[in-house]
Amino acid sequence: MEFVKKLQESIEKHNDHNVLCINNTFYTYRDFAIEISKIRSAIINTIESTEKLIGIVTNDDIQTYASIIALWLEGKAYIPVNPEMPIERNIKVFELTETKYVIDSSETSIYIDYKIIASKSIVETEINLEPITTISGDQIAYILFTSGTTGLPKGVPITFDNIQGLVNAINAEPEFNLTPSDRCLQMFELTFDFSVVTYLFPLLEGSCMYTIPKGTIKYFYIFKLISEQKLTVLTMVPSIINYLRPYFSEINATDVRYCSFGGGALHSDIAKEWSECLPNCKIFNYYGPTEFTVYSGFYPYHKETHQKAHNGIIAIGKPQKDTLYLVVDQNNQEVPLNITGELCLGGPQITPGYWKNKKRNAQSFFTRVENGKSIRYYKTGDLCFKDEEGDFLYVGRVDFQVKIRGYRVELAEIEYHAKTKSDKKVNIIAIDIINNLGNAELGLAIESEEFDTKEMFDYMKAKMPNYMIPAHVRFLKEFSHSINGKVDRKKLRTFFDIN
Repeated sequence: MEFVKKLQESIEKHNDHNVLCINNTFYTYRDFAIEISKIRSAIINTIESTEKLIGIVTNDDIQTYASIIALWLEGKAYIPVNPEMPIERNIKVFELTETKYVIDSSETSIYIDYKIIASKSIVETEINLEPITTISGDQIAYILFTSGTTGLPKGVPITFDNIQGLVNAINAEPEFNLTPSDRCLQMFELTFDFSVVTYLFPLLEGSCMYTIPKGTIKYFYIFKLISEQKLTVLTMVPSIINYLRPYFSEINATDVRYCSFGGGALHSDIAKEWSECLPNCKIFNYYGPTEFTVYSGFYPYHKETHQKAHNGIIAIGKPQKDTLYLVVDQNNQEVPLNITGELCLGGPQITPGYWKNKKRNAQSFFTRVENGKSIRYYKTGDLCFKDEEGDFLYVGRVDFQVKIRGYRVELAEIEYHAKTKSDKKVNIIAIDIINNLGNAELGLAIESEEFDTKEMFDYMKAKMPNYMIPAHVRFLKEFSHSINGKVDRKKLRTFFDIN
């Protein structure tokens, strides 16, 4: 497999470069090669060749990153579990994948019913980074589990071919070139798909990754890394810059070359302010779900020349190399330009399908014939439209489109108008709440100390019909977030007692 071979070559070539900075401790590519080889030796000596799905406990240390590469060199997949998650959930993940072996760098592993490779206590061995020759593209490289509607986690397997498709697409972009001297932010938990691009591409080019220690305040640690370590490449979820906003006047990060966003809507007002903090930076608004191997396309944002937006949300741009975008109606038929529909993705990065979930696969994937070829598509659940210039603009989630008094309402539109007239630069989320009669009502959650909302509501009433005006407002000091940095809308609903 080409990208696995390239990883070997890069690790060997950049022997004396730093690969990781973890909690102010630096590790070189040689240190990394030693850890990979030790873990690989333990895998060969402990795990049968037929066992392909291996658990990893995602601690913030060099052994955890080395475990991923060691497994790939052996043509095996990693099943990551976050040690901060409830053990019952993690065990459920291992049960669903029939995992028997777990690589764990913890001092003492709590996974007593599994065969443990204690990756911190393996004796040194000769460096061996040569990948096995029998890795086939359709073999699984990792399975990530996201929350499922039935209460069971939902598994998304990604193959070696899927990752190769991602690497080919990013390498084809002339605007983006990492170098061995780059210092790259790695802020993501390894159970979150965005982590794949923030460790894979630095490793392929010999760059150094800077991680966020568990238990720290993420946004504050990022602020510290940008200023003290002079980071050059940032990959973030947009919600992080909401928390950095109070520090914008102090940030003049001239070293930052690239800043990529994804995993949430990037709002135009804060994007402009953030770009002022990064005077020498190219900003990319990436789009892509876990089911399509992280990235599927991007929009090259620029505060003066490229600021295309809808409802204050920056465009998601065009599909990347070999990726197909299709906007469809409820019958999976393509809709015309400028008409909103559900965005579907096709191409080499598409997952083989949800892990052992036929019902969900039937709902989320479909095939259609185009130019005599059968193309398989994934339904993203995102509402978009394509404009005359071929750019795709994000409208909202299918499940954030709610019915109020029989009218279809886009929550993102309410948020846009509320923010437009808010004097304060605060986070505002519109949510639907079910009252005791079973009807949906609208609420507005504002992340701020209380302030007078009369002017904001007067403006909304001038811009939107009456049924779109929120009937309930709650001020919260801080929104709850998922471990991946996304606002937890389900938790927000609990603050609206309307019965």
